[in-house]
Amino acid sequence: MPDERLQIEPERYELTAPPAYRFAVDRRDFLGLLGGGLLVVFSVGAQESGRGRRPEPLPQGLDAWLHIGEDGIVSIYTGKTEVGQNIRTSLSQAAAEELHCPIASIKLVMADTALVPYDMGTFGSRTTPTMAPQIRRAAATAREALLDLAAEKWKVDRAKLSIADGKITCSGPTGAPAPMGFGELTKGRMLTSTIARDVPVSRPLSQSAPKIGARDTVTGARKYTSDLTRPGMLHGQVLRPPAFNATLTTFDAPDLPGVTVVREKNFVGAAAADAKTVAEALRQIKAEWRRETVPPGAASGPGLYEYLKQNSEFGEADVTATPGAAAPVPDIKLQSSYTVAYIAHAPLEPRAALAEWEEGRLTVWTGTQVPFGVRSELASAFGIPEDRVRVVVPDTGSAYGGKHTGECAVEAARLARSAGKPVKLVWTREEEFTWAYFRPAGLIEISSGVSQDGMMVAWECDNYNSGSSGINGKYDVPKQRNTFHPSKSPLRQGSYRGLAATANHFAREVHIDELAHALKMDPLEFRLKNLKDARQRAVLQAAADRFGWGKNPGGISCGFEKNGYVAACAQVAVEDKHIRILRVVEAFDCGAVVNPDHLKNQIEGAISMAIGGALFEQIRFGDGQILNPRFSQYRVPRFSDMPEIEVVLVDRPDLPSAGAGETPIVGLAPAVANAVFRLNGTRLRSLPLEL
Repeated sequence: MPDERLQIEPERYELTAPPAYRFAVDRRDFLGLLGGGLLVVFSVGAQESGRGRRPEPLPQGLDAWLHIGEDGIVSIYTGKTEVGQNIRTSLSQAAAEELHCPIASIKLVMADTALVPYDMGTFGSRTTPTMAPQIRRAAATAREALLDLAAEKWKVDRAKLSIADGKITCSGPTGAPAPMGFGELTKGRMLTSTIARDVPVSRPLSQSAPKIGARDTVTGARKYTSDLTRPGMLHGQVLRPPAFNATLTTFDAPDLPGVTVVREKNFVGAAAADAKTVAEALRQIKAEWRRETVPPGAASGPGLYEYLKQNSEFGEADVTATPGAAAPVPDIKLQSSYTVAYIAHAPLEPRAALAEWEEGRLTVWTGTQVPFGVRSELASAFGIPEDRVRVVVPDTGSAYGGKHTGECAVEAARLARSAGKPVKLVWTREEEFTWAYFRPAGLIEISSGVSQDGMMVAWECDNYNSGSSGINGKYDVPKQRNTFHPSKSPLRQGSYRGLAATANHFAREVHIDELAHALKMDPLEFRLKNLKDARQRAVLQAAADRFGWGKNPGGISCGFEKNGYVAACAQVAVEDKHIRILRVVEAFDCGAVVNPDHLKNQIEGAISMAIGGALFEQIRFGDGQILNPRFSQYRVPRFSDMPEIEVVLVDRPDLPSAGAGETPIVGLAPAVANAVFRLNGTRLRSLPLEL
């Protein structure tokens, strides 16, 4: 696939203050775990809280981020989790660039609540804009401390010292000390420094580094939670009710040798030495459940969206208007409604947890994006202090926002506590589809007005249930109101890659196309006419130029979310009333590019995932049950669905880097819907798109 990076003039951009992180264990215990070497610690200001209690600021000098061992390995500590987005590589790059050492000498210690600083979680595309600068400051301070240490050791002018390739060199006449590695220099000494906010750091080098651990990934050597074992470990399984919100009324379990059966209120589970035995034990349990009546309309189908609107609350409006100015009278008015279905995260790795109790302390290995949040859940569930709970996150399979909660960890811990042995619990595919949460369904109603010369003059948007992310676009409209209305959802719902930005961009960008059609104006021309934002215009023009807009038939869309700008063009075909995507061009601006190859991978992955939500994916449900809880019934993108994908990276080297995990997913669906209209005149306003 072509790789092109456009250089455009940077705009002014202010970097916000870094978040605060709380160190999880006593400093003396932590130093004992590390052994000798150089330790750099620092404290910074407050951040918004995640789930659980708000982190409190601690005295200066308690937050440990970096340790240089005697072997020269630089350990970097972060609460972020690796869920396939390859932040292990990008964060290692940040440290290596500041320390001027090989990336192979960086070891990232991630997501172990007993070892790493507090972190709210891995979500919201926040790793690159918040964690990478933190690590750069720590590494830069370590670099300066190493130079000071070498100057003191060699009794030379510090200005004569330099660092390259993980070694410190002294320039000067014959007889200068031989270059010395980091580990050799710090051997036997424990030094601490405090990181100032203004410690000088370098800009990302924008170099493609190979994925760390790629060989283990492709050979199957990488260990996930489901691969782990502990001495004496049992396998667990949970007895699920027949429908949502069911209450256990009667329960009878036979006494089976080697099987531990647990009942705590509505929770019923069992543990045994092997999965076959525990499955048989659950089959022998006699349980009856009382099911709640499901309200009319609380089922998949056309009535769902009216149900969401009727069960909504008055939302907070975001209003933009020129004070005292008379609003222009629109020559053309347009009203349209758009809908998006509930969809599942459908990770290839279902939820899994391994729990072990020892002397009143609980350790859980589990795949989650929020280890400290899961620690809080476990402490609350069992009524124990958080410092008696340790959550360790192995490398985790795809999450997409779906692994924020710790229910699987709590279930495994309940079984382990009763069995008195470690218990591993791995959800089945049906459990993952049924008992996890979903991307919210939504109804978006838009009313707008334009003047005959093509200028937008009024905009009103009401989003019911799906969320507020991305609800405010970059179009210049003198009078607009955007409102999100929370609804009483019939299904459990939560975070999903891009949150509601996919729904809001779909509705807005299809509506923009409808306005252009009403004016008989080219969709690209109409967008550019109503956009002043230079970065939004740049990605829009970049995508259109690469696509060959005006020469090749297709649809177009653009948007902004998480400080990233995106534009997409799509070409489609319709075969037997099925939409087939032939070609996608997407341009993306996330500030300074850190790793071009891996950024392209993120964008291509987001486009591939977006195909499912655009064309196929939807959860069907009724009477309190999921009706398509397996891959044979729930359509996800296949290799045969993949179009030609071209990515244009719009590099902004003088701007801070934004995250790229979410925003690239929002451009595809509206571009495809608009392409269908240009192909055959059919206007599609619902996701998934169906003819």
